[in-house]
Amino acid sequence: MNTSGHAADDVRAPGLRLSPFRGLRYVPERVGSLAAVTSPPYDVVVRPDGLHELESADPHNIVRLILPQAITAGTRHRKAAVTLDRWLADGILAPDPEPALYVYEQRGDGLLQRGLIGALELSTPAEGIVLPHEDVMPHVVEDRAALMRTTGANLEPLLLTYRGDGDGAGAVIDRVAEREPLLATTTEDGFQHRLWAVTNPADLTAVATELARHQALIADGHHRWATYLRLREEHAVPGPWNHGLVLLVDTARYPLRVRAIHRLLNRLPVADALAAVGDSFRVTRLDGSLSAAQQALAAATSEGNAFVLAGDGSFHLLDRPDPDLLARTIRADRPEAWRTLDATVLHSTLLDHVWRIPDAPEDIAYIHDTRAAVEQAERRGGTAVLMHPVKEEVVRDLARQGVTMPRKSTSFGPKPATGLVLRSLALD
Repeated sequence: MNTSGHAADDVRAPGLRLSPFRGLRYVPERVGSLAAVTSPPYDVVVRPDGLHELESADPHNIVRLILPQAITAGTRHRKAAVTLDRWLADGILAPDPEPALYVYEQRGDGLLQRGLIGALELSTPAEGIVLPHEDVMPHVVEDRAALMRTTGANLEPLLLTYRGDGDGAGAVIDRVAEREPLLATTTEDGFQHRLWAVTNPADLTAVATELARHQALIADGHHRWATYLRLREEHAVPGPWNHGLVLLVDTARYPLRVRAIHRLLNRLPVADALAAVGDSFRVTRLDGSLSAAQQALAAATSEGNAFVLAGDGSFHLLDRPDPDLLARTIRADRPEAWRTLDATVLHSTLLDHVWRIPDAPEDIAYIHDTRAAVEQAERRGGTAVLMHPVKEEVVRDLARQGVTMPRKSTSFGPKPATGLVLRSLALD
C-alpha cells in the first residue's frame, strides 16, 4: 500500500491491520445529489424494478458499476470498467488528495452506527484474524472476482465487526465526528450518512494499536472477502491486491441489528411444498397479515426450528420437526449450536431431503426484504420460505470454533451505503 509517511504503518502485529488509502468519491457539483448516486450493497438490490429505480435516480448511480447490465458476464464487467474510466476522466469521481482512513456514520430508525473504512490486510480463515461465519457460492465469487479484476477497484466496503476493549479507535472516531464532515446526505430510507477523513499520524497510530489486538467477524460480504482472497492468490507479488476495502464497526459501542435472509423457491409451488412435507413437520395455516405471520414465527422459533411458507396468498407455519428425520438428515460431526440452526434444518432437511432442490440460482433466490420475498413468490407461483434471525452471539461463537453456517444465514445491518467512497487499486 502506498501509505508512506503515516506512523500507523510502523505498527506490526498479528491482529487487524487497517491501512489508509486514497478514496475515490463523487464530486458533488457533478451529480444531482449524493443520495441519488448511492445504492444498497449489490446483493440487496434483488428486484429488477429496484435496479431500474436506482439507474433512473441519476445517470451516475453506483449500480452502473456494481451491477452493470449486458447480455454476457464479460460484457457486463467491461462495461463497468469503461464506465468507471469515463467517470474519472469526466471528473464525476475524483481521488482524495492523500491517503486516509474514513470515519463513517449512519443515523436513523433510532440507531446510531459509527465505524472505520480502510484497506484491510487480507488473511485466511486459518489465521484466525478475520472470521467468516457463512459458506459462499462459487459462481457469485467468480462474478465478483471478474468485476474487481476488470475494473481494478473495490467498489463497496464489506461490513466487519469487532469487540473493542479500549478507547483508542473509539476516541478517535468520536473526536473526528465532532468536525465538519467531508460529505453528508440522507438516503431515501431516511438514514443520514456522514463521512470524515482521518489523516493525523497520532490518530492513525492509536487506531492501529487497538485494532492489532483484535479479530473481526464478517458481518456482511462473505463473497467479496472470498473474492479478495482469490485475487490476492492471482497477484503473488505483494501490492494493493493484498488488501480489501472494509468498514469495521466496534459492536461493543455500536451493536448491529441482525435480520434473516429469506429463500425464494422459484420452481416449487406452495401446495407441492406442503404435500412433500407431509407429517414430518407440524403445519399450521395462519390467518392474518404478514406482520402476524412474523410474530407467529418468532414465537415458534423460541421453542425450536420453525419457518413460514408463503406464495399462495396465505401463510403456513412449519414447526416441531420430526426428531428422527433431523437425526437422519443433519450431520452429527458439528456442534449442537450448528445442528439446531434454522438454516441448517432448512438446507439439510427440507431443501436437500424433503424437497430435493439444488442450491442453484435458477432454483433458489436469497432475498433480504420479507415483503419482497412474499410478493415475488406470489408473482412467480413459487414458495417463499421466511426465516427468523439468528442471535449475534451464536454467530460469533460458531465462527470462533471455525464452523461456518449455511450460506446467507444472516443479514447484519445497517449495511454501509455503496457509492460514498471507493478504492482504486491503481492509486495504491
